[in-house]
Amino acid sequence: MTMGNAVTALTGLMVLISVILIRLLGDFFIILPIIIGVLSAQAAFTGFCPMAILLKKYNLVK
Repeated sequence: MTMGNAVTALTGLMVLISVILIRLLGDFFIILPIIIGVLSAQAAFTGFCPMAILLKKYNLVK
């Protein structure tokens, strides 16, 4: 799996999990997709992606 595919898959998974948490546990978890969206936009403009750094650090992608 490439870095781009891994970041996209994990971002989608985190949004899906956050929607489930919002539905089951309450509106407090609305902060999760907001944070994910802000970090995705920030990564698009600056090229700095915290998720990619973590994936590289733990050797989860090639």
